[in-house]
Parts: sequence; structure tokens; C-alpha cells
Amino acid sequence: MKTNGSKQGPVRHLRRAMACFLALLGVWMAAGPALAGQWTLPTGESREEDRPVPLLYRLLLAESALVSQWAWGKTEGEPLSPEEADEAQEQDLEAVTPDNIQEKTLTGGTEYWQGGGIALFNRTEKTVDLESVAAAGTGLSFGPAAEGPQVLIMHTHGTESFARDGTEPYTETGTAHTTDASYNIIHVGEEIARIFEEMGISVLHDTEIYDYPAYNGAYDRSRAGIEAYLEEYPTIRMVLDVHRDALVGENGTIYKPVVEVDGVKTAQVMLLVGTDDAGAEFPDWSEHLALAMEIQTQMNSLWPGLARPITLRTARFNQQLTKGSLLVEVGSHGNTLEEAVAGARLFARAAGMVIKGYEGG
Repeated sequence: MKTNGSKQGPVRHLRRAMACFLALLGVWMAAGPALAGQWTLPTGESREEDRPVPLLYRLLLAESALVSQWAWGKTEGEPLSPEEADEAQEQDLEAVTPDNIQEKTLTGGTEYWQGGGIALFNRTEKTVDLESVAAAGTGLSFGPAAEGPQVLIMHTHGTESFARDGTEPYTETGTAHTTDASYNIIHVGEEIARIFEEMGISVLHDTEIYDYPAYNGAYDRSRAGIEAYLEEYPTIRMVLDVHRDALVGENGTIYKPVVEVDGVKTAQVMLLVGTDDAGAEFPDWSEHLALAMEIQTQMNSLWPGLARPITLRTARFNQQLTKGSLLVEVGSHGNTLEEAVAGARLFARAAGMVIKGYEGG
């Protein structure tokens, strides 16, 4: 979900210069808690951009209209949505080559909030009591599959793709992006839909590409698509927006999150939950977090290490549209498609068990 990596020329150089300036500014701010607020530098396995970022630094890095327009190639007077602003610092992927990919199993650490067996990377200003959230639960319920579709699977960034190798020589439309649905994240969504159907869950898969030819505004376009589905199929209770992540270290190393399951290299899966921290109305975001926690618990109880820590973000990512809406990150752009499909298959089985538990509720 992070980037299309297709920007070139002066805008890219300007963006990099600005990123260097902001990085230096961030170091200065980290040294002054009175200015930046208290925060903890991550240790161990966390990637650089997974640092809990103080409010002022985040505003400068990701949510400044001027900086974001440079990063996204937007013109003055064309505002970013909160979702675009939340991702603006992650729009500059370099080419993926086998020699700069490193495998890593991401399971949490001292930089994550812990509670009830859950690890949470909190990128908001909210204080979250994970045990209380789990106890409160969610008001989600599903009717019988015979009544109509229960789950909608879709992809705001449908062109997101995976590391190319000799068996997957697809044509890119941008770094780690392709419109070929046989190789992009839509293929991963097909596997989730297939498993759900095997489990007796009625599912629709929206294969519309919302991020090409224009990446900007993808969330607005996908929201319109979701709303159309909800109007036509009022039985839909869950919307899963399936993406792949992009994990790049300071030195350019590309990390691919993997865990071995029954001898098979499998992409780890991360659930992302939005909030109202960016100012948009989203009163029941904690119910979405409770649902994510339940699915994550199911994943890790069946296949320890399959789930990465849940991420809590400032924007809504269209999750306000149904109580069952979640953003699912399957692997990263360093993973192979085969690894991502393996992770998607296991995620679907765990999520399907949770869904079945809400039927008739």
C-alpha cells in the first residue's frame, strides 16, 4: 500500500532533499522532549519507519500540505486526503533486486504496546488499553451465507506486486507494481476468496484497479466502489482491503517478513486499523481493533509467528463504512508471490473461523 515508485526527475530529487532535511530535523527533535513530546526509539527488529513518531515530527514529515504535494507530485491548492497524507513519506521505492532483500520474522519488541497476548504498533496519539478493547469486543454480526454476500474483498492499491524472479517475470507499471492481475495483490485476494468460499462464507471479490493510471485519490475511488457494493448487497458485513507492505531500511535493505510453516516459507500478515486521529468521524474504531485482535490471536494460535503486530494509524482508510472493515497487509514487496499466497491462505482460514463465530450473532 505504500508507493508506486514511478516518480522521476526534479520532483524525485526535491523529495529526497526534503526527506534528508526532515530526517535531520527529526533527530534534533528527538533530543528535545519538551518540543517533540516523549517517545521511545525502537530497538531490535523494527524497521526505521516503524518508530513511534511525535506529533510535530509527524505533521512535518507526512501531513504538511507543502511537503506532501512535493512527495506526491500534486499541484498547489489540490489537498491531500488524510490517507494520502499518512502515506506521503513512503512514496519512493527503489528497484527490487535479490541481493538487497533480507528475510525477517517480525513479532514485536519493546517498542510495541503489549496486552492480552497482542502486540500493537501505535502510530497515533491515542492511549490504548488492549485488554479493555478486547473485553469490550465488537458489535459485528453475520447473517447466514444463504441470505447474500457476507464479505467484500477489494484492493485500494490493486497494482501492488511482489519481488520478481525467474518464475514470475511480470511486466512492471512502476517499481513493485503491475496491472497484471496474475501477479499483483488481486491474485492474493483471489486466494482469500477461495478459502472463504470453501469454509461456506459468501464472498465477493472486487478486482477493480483503483490506483492506476493515477495513484493519487485511490482511497476516494475505492470508497465509492465499496459504497456501491454495500448499496447493492446490504448483507455485506465485512470489507477487507488487501494490500502488500513495503519495508525498506535506512541503508536501502528491503525486508521481507516471513515465517516457516510446515517447511514452507510464508509471508507474514499484518492487520492495520484506522482511527479518527486525523480528524474524520470514526467513533467505533476500537471495535475494529477488537476484531483485528481476535483474528490475530487466531492466526498466531494456529501458526505462531504468522501475524505481525497490528498497526494503528491516524486515518480511517474507509473502515468507517462497516463494522467489519480492516486493512490486511500480506507480505511486503520483497516477498515472492508464492510466499504471499501461502500467507493469504492461512490468514483466510484464521479469519474465516472468526467470521463463522459471528454468524447469527
